[in-house]
Amino acid sequence: MRRREFITLLGGVAVSWPVAAEAQQPPMRRIGVLMNRAADDPDAQARITAFRQRLQQLGWTDGSNIQIDTRWGEDDVDRERKGAAELVALAPDIILASGTLSVAELQKVSRTLPIVFAAVTDPVGAGFVDSLARPGGNATGFMIYEYSLSAKWLEVIKQIAPNVTRVAVIRNPANPAGIAVFGAIQNAAQSVGVEVSPVSIRGADETERTLAAFARSPNGGLIVTPTVAVHRDLIITLAARYKLPAVYTLRYMVTGGGLISYGPALVEQFRQAAEYVDRILNREKPANLPVQAPTKYELVINLKTAKALGLDVPPTLLARADEVIE
Repeated sequence: MRRREFITLLGGVAVSWPVAAEAQQPPMRRIGVLMNRAADDPDAQARITAFRQRLQQLGWTDGSNIQIDTRWGEDDVDRERKGAAELVALAPDIILASGTLSVAELQKVSRTLPIVFAAVTDPVGAGFVDSLARPGGNATGFMIYEYSLSAKWLEVIKQIAPNVTRVAVIRNPANPAGIAVFGAIQNAAQSVGVEVSPVSIRGADETERTLAAFARSPNGGLIVTPTVAVHRDLIITLAARYKLPAVYTLRYMVTGGGLISYGPALVEQFRQAAEYVDRILNREKPANLPVQAPTKYELVINLKTAKALGLDVPPTLLARADEVIE
């Protein structure tokens, strides 16, 4: 081969290398996120941040090798339905769904698109998965609690307010888990000596009328179930106004002025959800990844609210608390 021809060939190879390298770059993956909170909710932002940070630790960076599209359902059926339809239309590789209602609306749109969920109450009862050990369909993820926790809420409210004999269980009737959650609480009520009744949250005016009527009789208390996201500030205000001791399932309701909460550390669930997303993007199937129950629970007490309600928090309860707000 003549020298000039060799140089020309070498130059052609050199030019082709970057083109080949560019062609081998993996395609951008797309992740949808449907949150059952408002976009300005600080607790929801903390969960999303934890999810993104864990994804980045696993090698997935938004704007680099993944694109994350987020919709905010606010635990409202119409918003959840709209957000689910918009996300599925974007044809993502996978969707992270927060809360029972988010998964329900997503599965109405698609039963094939992979879904990883967090903070879901009863994925088997809701029909999202076949079983916890082998989900069998397009969804898997992390439960918000096991039904045995229902007895714990009753135990906590009796410890902090021993005079309570009637408990209103506040639930979202649009959430498919609402009926099952009440049933579990009702089953545990007799053992702790309280009478329970369901209160469905449909609107602010109805919520205020119902709780005002409930408070007319003595020795009442509240359990605010994990199905309730809307009107939470109103519920906290009404509980204070009518002197109703209330146990919540999530920490942010107590930092917002509620009395006491006992429930899972949800930020940790969103870190774990990122790990499932990573595994599915790397070709594992949701059907084969078991649904996991919470491994860490938090007890949070607001002493300022307890004082306003005239309650003396037992030292044994304070000693067990993960966080005490003074």
